[in-house]
Amino acid sequence: MKYLILGAGPAGLTAANKLMQKGITDFLVLEKESTAGGLCRSVDVDGAPFDIGGGHFLDVRRPQVNEFLFEYMPENEWNKYNRDSRIVVNGNIINHPIEANIWQMKIEDQVEYLKSIAIAGCNIGTPMPETFVDWIYWKLGSKVAEDYMIPYNQKMFSKELNQLGTYWLEKLPNVSFEETLLSCLTKKAYGTQPGHAQFYYPKKYGYGELWLRMANEIKNNIVYNQLVKGINFTTNTIKTFDGEKYHAEIIITTVPWMEFDEIIGMPDDIKESIRELKFSSIQIEYFSSHLDTSCHWIYFPDPKLPYHRILVRHNFCPNSKGYWTETNSERIGMEELNNNFKYMNQYAYPLNTIRKPEIMRKLLSWSKRQNVIGLGRWGEHQHYNSDVTVDLAMKLIDTLEPR
Repeated sequence: MKYLILGAGPAGLTAANKLMQKGITDFLVLEKESTAGGLCRSVDVDGAPFDIGGGHFLDVRRPQVNEFLFEYMPENEWNKYNRDSRIVVNGNIINHPIEANIWQMKIEDQVEYLKSIAIAGCNIGTPMPETFVDWIYWKLGSKVAEDYMIPYNQKMFSKELNQLGTYWLEKLPNVSFEETLLSCLTKKAYGTQPGHAQFYYPKKYGYGELWLRMANEIKNNIVYNQLVKGINFTTNTIKTFDGEKYHAEIIITTVPWMEFDEIIGMPDDIKESIRELKFSSIQIEYFSSHLDTSCHWIYFPDPKLPYHRILVRHNFCPNSKGYWTETNSERIGMEELNNNFKYMNQYAYPLNTIRKPEIMRKLLSWSKRQNVIGLGRWGEHQHYNSDVTVDLAMKLIDTLEPR
C-alpha cells in the first residue's frame, strides 16, 4: 500500500481519516488492541463511561481541530466546561495553578510563600541552574518547590527528577514577587490560564466514543490485534508477532519506538539511543463514592498518598458517579487492597530526559529520509494532548498530500 499507519489512537485515526477525506484509500492502519482510541479509549464501568487513559478532554483552543473532529461527533453532542481544577497543599485547597492562587491560602501560609518567592533565584538575579531540582528552586522558590512541584513531579513522572532536563520547563510562568504580592492583596489570580481552561466532554459517552466513530469511518482499512514486532528500513516493511508482513511506500508510526523488538537497517548509534528513552506507566483506578466538590480534577502532591491526581467523573460526565485516581506504577502497592476496577497504561507519559531532544531529532530526521515518519505522543516522544496530536496529524497529511 502507499501508506501504512501504526496505531489507531488520535494521531493514527486523524491521519487515516484525512487521507480518506482526500480520496486516498490506498492505506492501512494496524492496531494492537481489539478496539481503537489508544490512550483515549473508554469502557463502561458502574453504568457510565470510564476513560482508561486517565484525564483526556478536548481543548477549545484549536478551532480547526474541533471543526475537523465535529465532523465525526457533532458539537451538539458535547458539553462545554470552564475548567475547575484544584490543588491540595498543606491543608489548603486552592485553584490551579499554584503560583496564581497563593492568595487563596491561609494568611500565614501566604506570608511564607511570599517570603520564599521574593528570594527565588530568578527574582534576585542568580544564574539559571542546569539540573531539574535546582531549576525548580531557582524558578519558583523553596516553598512552591518543596510543597508542590518536587513531590508532585516525583509522583507523576519519576523519583529521580534530575534525569529530566529543564528545556521543557521554560513554558512555566515567571513567579514575580510583585505580581504575587499584588494577587494576595487584591485577592484575585493573575497571569495566563493553563491548558484546558475551557474544554469539551461528550454528553452521553466517554471521550473514547469520538475515536470509535473515526475508526468506523475507515473500518475497511484497519486491522486490529496486530502487535508490531519489527521494522525493516531497507525494505520499508513491518513485521507483526503473528508473522504477518506489511510493506508500504510511507510508514507513519504513532507507537512507542521501544515497542520494536527488531530494527533492521538503522544505524547502530541511533538504534542504541532508543534504549535511553524513558516513560512513566500510570494506573487508573475507579472509586464509586461521591466527592462533595464542584471541581473537575484535583492535584495531590502529598507523598504519603499513592495517587497524584483525582478526576471527579460526576462533574464532567453526565449521569455518572464516583471518581478515578491516577497513580504512577512506581507507587503501586501503597494503595489499599480492594476490588475496584483498575487499568494500567504501560505507556502513559514520555519523560523529558536530558538527552531526549538530541535523540529524537536524530531519530526522526533519519527515519523521515527513509519514508518512516514518527507522529504524535509516542511517535515523537512528546507529551502532547490529543488536540495537539490531531493538529499535527492534519498538517502532516496536508503536507504529504497537498491537493
